[in-house]
Amino acid sequence: MAVSSRFASQSRVVLAGSEKKPYAGELQPVTATAVVPAVKPAARMRRITVSVVLSPKAKLLMKRGKPQERLTRAAFASRYGADPASVKLVRAFAKEFGLTAEPLGKPGPCTLHLSGSAAAMQKAFGCSLKLHTTASGTYRVREGALCIPQELDGHILAVLGLDNRPQARPHFRVSKPHAVNTSYTPVQVGALYGFPATATASGQTIGIIELGGGYRSADLTAYFKTLGLPAPVVTAVSVDGGKNTPGNANGADAEVMLDIEVSAAVASGAKIAVYFVPNTDQGFFDAVSTAVHDSVNKPSVISISWGGPESSWTAQAITALDGACQAAAALGVTITVACGDNGSTDGVTGGGNNVDFPASSPHVLACGGTTLVGSGSTITSEVVWNELAIGEGATGGGVSAVFPLPVWQQGAGVPPAPAAGGGRGVPDVAGDADPSTGYVIRVDSQTMTIGGTSAVAPLWAGLIALANQQNGAAAGFINPTIYAAAAKKAFRDITQGNNGGFSAGPGWDACSGQGSPIGSAVINALGAAPSKSGKKHKKPIAKK
Repeated sequence: MAVSSRFASQSRVVLAGSEKKPYAGELQPVTATAVVPAVKPAARMRRITVSVVLSPKAKLLMKRGKPQERLTRAAFASRYGADPASVKLVRAFAKEFGLTAEPLGKPGPCTLHLSGSAAAMQKAFGCSLKLHTTASGTYRVREGALCIPQELDGHILAVLGLDNRPQARPHFRVSKPHAVNTSYTPVQVGALYGFPATATASGQTIGIIELGGGYRSADLTAYFKTLGLPAPVVTAVSVDGGKNTPGNANGADAEVMLDIEVSAAVASGAKIAVYFVPNTDQGFFDAVSTAVHDSVNKPSVISISWGGPESSWTAQAITALDGACQAAAALGVTITVACGDNGSTDGVTGGGNNVDFPASSPHVLACGGTTLVGSGSTITSEVVWNELAIGEGATGGGVSAVFPLPVWQQGAGVPPAPAAGGGRGVPDVAGDADPSTGYVIRVDSQTMTIGGTSAVAPLWAGLIALANQQNGAAAGFINPTIYAAAAKKAFRDITQGNNGGFSAGPGWDACSGQGSPIGSAVINALGAAPSKSGKKHKKPIAKK
């Protein structure tokens, strides 16, 4: 049988936003004795699986920067699932180039996974794949743009996974010895922030995205016993082959345990679903998309403590991941994201001020950091976290160069955008992040004090889980609500400190957002917001 050349004979077009920068990792031989090329062609027969993000049936309806209505997962899939015409075209394209199209999977995500040899992938997408050997491992890398047949233009929005270099970093910091150090359990931080002491998050599930590391159940049991709380029910969800793989306390395990222990301690009774995935742009997107559309665990809030400077992402990856966050908003799922631990530069050398993505997405709650001092329920001092002078980091924050100023943020006084098309201000909210006033956490049988904005994302996720239970409905996309004038009393305004490029002051600022939470007031503010039926949620049943 003759092989069709329908797509091979077509002219090629650049896949918009697919341009990938050269790999800047330090190259070195695998061993000191063997002379091994640091860069070499990818093995032609090595099998690769990519995520092809397809056009949806219809564009998600938005009104004044928020979803026009809240949908069930079934309704979302029916209205905004993958366009059947796009699926049919890409399947035909894959077959012609010797690629295998896997079943579409869950109906909500517009993602088709294609598998095949490196040789077939390079031919199909008009790229060159090379293996780069670095101090941390060997990665498959591509540079430049992808090119697809003319007929697929507009049907494919992104192709992720050809390049598997590490995409993101965890935003946690381990405390170092100082003359004066303060530490708190997550429960004590919750008490300082006025979280209602008797409230639980029973019936809620908190989703957590992890790009490495793992947890040990014995550690969780021991930790929560010290808090006098029942250990949470934790479920590990494998995405793209990622697994719960605990290693040691010096690695990503610290991130995983920080996220689980903080969120579950302040939201006792909540179940935890941890989505483990490889640290790639493909993995990040697939994990968030899987969590958002998970009809088994059904998380009502998702915590993300990983990210990277906007400049480190391809435009297609940003668009795809922001699309998954936008879907979450439409489904009534809140996403909390750490905004980074490297101050206003976000760790970019010589690059001026930068913000971290996905914290810069206008469809997530970006979480900045403070230095918190207090006892019991009394805060004696809270300022912007900035310990750059001693090498212990500072909260991220600033103005996006990618996303425009959202309607709900227009009255906040966001500084001018650094680039045309940008303008979204980061962060939205804040919380204790300084490792010198950090959280007591158990990691791989060790007790450690850990901070970073990684702690703030699960702290806010736990508070939102409490609100969802108390108010009898999922808060969903809360940004328009927290920027409304009526929500001002729900925050402790942070007016002192800076993150390098931006200083705190009255009201919103680009280092502490609206401020740190006044727990019961946040719950009340979210309860007063209209639900999907247009009615207000019921009033909270628990008091401080």
